[in-house]
Amino acid sequence: MGKAFDIMLIFEFIPTLIHYLGETLQILTASIILGFVLGIAAAIPRLYKIPLLNQLVILYVSFIRGTPILIQLFLVFYGLPALLMLLFSIDITRMNAIYFVIITYAISNGAGFSEIFRAAIRAVDYGQTEAAFSVGMTSRQNFFRIVLPQAVRIAFPNMANSVIGSLKDTSLAFTIGVMDMMGRGDTLIAATAHALEVYISLSIIYYIVVVLFEKIFSKLEKYFNRYQKADVTAVA
Repeated sequence: MGKAFDIMLIFEFIPTLIHYLGETLQILTASIILGFVLGIAAAIPRLYKIPLLNQLVILYVSFIRGTPILIQLFLVFYGLPALLMLLFSIDITRMNAIYFVIITYAISNGAGFSEIFRAAIRAVDYGQTEAAFSVGMTSRQNFFRIVLPQAVRIAFPNMANSVIGSLKDTSLAFTIGVMDMMGRGDTLIAATAHALEVYISLSIIYYIVVVLFEKIFSKLEKYFNRYQKADVTAVA
């Protein structure tokens, strides 16, 4: 059992925990960027039905969707060093644990982004692709100049939700020794025995960060759709 609840400790713990927010945001930013690239790479075989790669991507997405992120984290943390040692005799057991967290969340985000991108790309009017080919664009030029920018706009709301979900999932990083906000909170609980105050402090910080993210994403979504609204007004 912990000690008697002390509301004043919340105001003491919040500044201490915020000091480790940078570690949490570092994990989130790196994993989202890598997940974005991986998501696009994984979506392409599904869209163009590339033999073998298409089946591998389906298996990859199915596995990520069907297993908890915590298990994925442990599989990467314990499995990746064992695999590299077995295949290439490379020892990464002393690598900073934060990199294992980033790899795990990048893989997880990549699976989610791949499905979001696939649906968004299919939502882009194929007539624009035909128009691009008619003026001499290659498939590569059409994809990166015409299709992808519109797909990102369509996918943005779902991507924003995934980012917020990933932010909250980063709270599991402390389970493999990463000293982020949750990790620091765990040490505060061990040192003070005031678990409730620590968890209230953490919830306040996470809530504020999520609200800020929602405000930023809302403004970005309006920015991405500014021409869309102008077109609708012009037609009306």
